[in-house]
Amino acid sequence: MEKDLYLMIFKRKSFHIFRDIGSIDSHELQSIEEAYKTFTPLVSDIKTAIKIVPADETTCKRGQEYCILLYSEKKENYLQNIGYIGEQLDLYLASLGIGALWFGIGKPDKPTYNGLDFIIMIAIAKIPENKFRKDMFKSKRKPLNEIWNGEYYQDIGNIVRFTPSACNTQPWKVTAKEKCLTVYRYKKPGKRGIMPADKVVHYNRIDIGIFLCFLELYLIKNDIAFERELFTDTAEDECEEVLTAKYKLI
Repeated sequence: MEKDLYLMIFKRKSFHIFRDIGSIDSHELQSIEEAYKTFTPLVSDIKTAIKIVPADETTCKRGQEYCILLYSEKKENYLQNIGYIGEQLDLYLASLGIGALWFGIGKPDKPTYNGLDFIIMIAIAKIPENKFRKDMFKSKRKPLNEIWNGEYYQDIGNIVRFTPSACNTQPWKVTAKEKCLTVYRYKKPGKRGIMPADKVVHYNRIDIGIFLCFLELYLIKNDIAFERELFTDTAEDECEEVLTAKYKLI
């Protein structure tokens, strides 16, 4: 992944309603499509694609100009993969001055594209620069001790805890030991926010992919070499902690 995306972690913001928007021009739309082809997947053998459509070709009604539809093959860890790639897209959009919103419940007119299934959409619009985040650390997130077990690498935890997630559920926990970070998809029993019960695991798997993107961008930016071991997540809703990935820090 590109180091420059790391800086956009501090700028990006989820725009739940788009107001006073400008227009995204054709060159910017083309640059989005071209940039997507360069993003790093979490799982290399899963085919994905995006399609940019006008807002009225979806059920998303948040004042956006366009929606980016994300499509994928359905293979092991495909949801984590789409979150990982899609967050690179989210950060790239911020670099163009384009506001974005991961919109989980939206539906497109066409559920398939080039043989791939629709997974999720990102609503977008051109946003004035002063509407982006000024101080990420004022955002509401869980305190570090709720997501980070261990005294090691708390500087990493204090950045990645600002990862965006569906309904701000922040479904992750990390066990930090010397030269090793172990990441779990975490669901507090009885807690799901406003999400339908049958969709919690679906969106939390996308969220954990977004989290891994933030984590790896931190490591890359700070020249911390690592080896990642990714685990298959087939656990059902009743599981509280599901092993997702281990990072050996070199």
